[in-house]
Amino acid sequence: MWRNSATVSFSSKLLSYSSSSANPNYFHYASAFSIFSPNGVVDQTLSPSHQRFYCSSAVPSPSPSSGSVIKLGFLANKSDAFRPLCLKARDAVQLARHYGRCYWELSKARLSMLVVATSGTGYVLGSGNAVDLAGLCYTCAGTMMVAASANSLNQVFEINNDAKMKRTRLRPLPSGRIAIPHAVTWASSVGFAGTALLAWKANMLAAGLAASNLVLYAFVYTPLKQIHPVNTWVGAVVGAIPPLLGWAAASGQISLNGLILPAALYLWQIPHFMALAYLCRDDYAAGGYRMFSLADASGRRTAAVAFRNCLYLIPLGFIAYDWGVASGWFCVESSVITLAISAAAFSFYRDRTTQKARRMFYASLLYLPVFMSGLLFHRLSDNPQCLAENPNSIVELPSFPEAVTESEEDDQKKKVRYVTAGPQGRAPVAYASIAPFPFLPVPSYVDQ
Repeated sequence: MWRNSATVSFSSKLLSYSSSSANPNYFHYASAFSIFSPNGVVDQTLSPSHQRFYCSSAVPSPSPSSGSVIKLGFLANKSDAFRPLCLKARDAVQLARHYGRCYWELSKARLSMLVVATSGTGYVLGSGNAVDLAGLCYTCAGTMMVAASANSLNQVFEINNDAKMKRTRLRPLPSGRIAIPHAVTWASSVGFAGTALLAWKANMLAAGLAASNLVLYAFVYTPLKQIHPVNTWVGAVVGAIPPLLGWAAASGQISLNGLILPAALYLWQIPHFMALAYLCRDDYAAGGYRMFSLADASGRRTAAVAFRNCLYLIPLGFIAYDWGVASGWFCVESSVITLAISAAAFSFYRDRTTQKARRMFYASLLYLPVFMSGLLFHRLSDNPQCLAENPNSIVELPSFPEAVTESEEDDQKKKVRYVTAGPQGRAPVAYASIAPFPFLPVPSYVDQ
């Protein structure tokens, strides 16, 4: 109470002193801080720097000296000088948060990170015995930017459809949180930057795959969603390209072994999206999309397609083992998890309910990370690739030995040492391998 009374008296004395003073700074100080009255609320009609603060009593108190007023006026002038800077800084932080959130949602960041995970897995599988960590980081960064661009363009083209769906009506464009030209500029910038990064730090093959996938997703798959149910299979091709991109970025070529993970991604997406399309049938119909499940009232064909593609996943583990990509343990693990997702799909086929569709959807979410982790853990890194003198470059060695063979007691464990001269006078590079796993012939050198 004494504090309020002192404040009222001080304010009144200060106003009277400043009005009679020739120096206008004192009045500026009094008006810039506060004008008090006996109410207990703040007048919200004024700006924040001129809001009226009210107190509960008006007991007079001794007035301050002129020296105190001069000192307080000096401090007030300094405070007024720094206040605009603080407000600008606060506005800048709020603006950065706003657009950061919009960019995050436009990019579908969680989906883009899944794409990056598949691309990174493909890079490791294509790297052989030595993984270039810098190249892996560049490939993941470029893939992330291209995926963010494709997802942003997808939302630009589907703004009217998203506004009609409960699941998407709060996205940045339908909700009006960001303008269409701004979103187009963002998508174009990150798409170009990601493609350029892949061309610069990986190779042109990886950059070409990234650019073609962006075009396929944004300009083919997106409009096809409103035209024909075949869009699901086109979208599966889009999802299968990132692991192939990673393999190409690491090895500089597309080989038969590099098609195992893309095949798994393609086949996996069919039951995954069939379950999602069944669960969101009403929403897709409201948005104007032509999904496969909308023409299947009973859901029987939708469940049959999902179950059939789950069965197609079974041979992939055996193929990976037969081609020397992974060990026999991966063959067993892949079979187990594929039978599990197939059982969920068969359960949905027998009893086409929302509960069974959701169970198959969750099974598909579990399948992919387990499959990729098993493929990485059990991979056989006997491809003829190693580090040269420069640890940031990877050299592929030809399959013709020029040096001697070191024999051991067990012929199955003997090691063959390959020594070859690098191109253009590069120092010889040696690579050791287990004899039962022969090298794949590689005709040329690849420099990063």
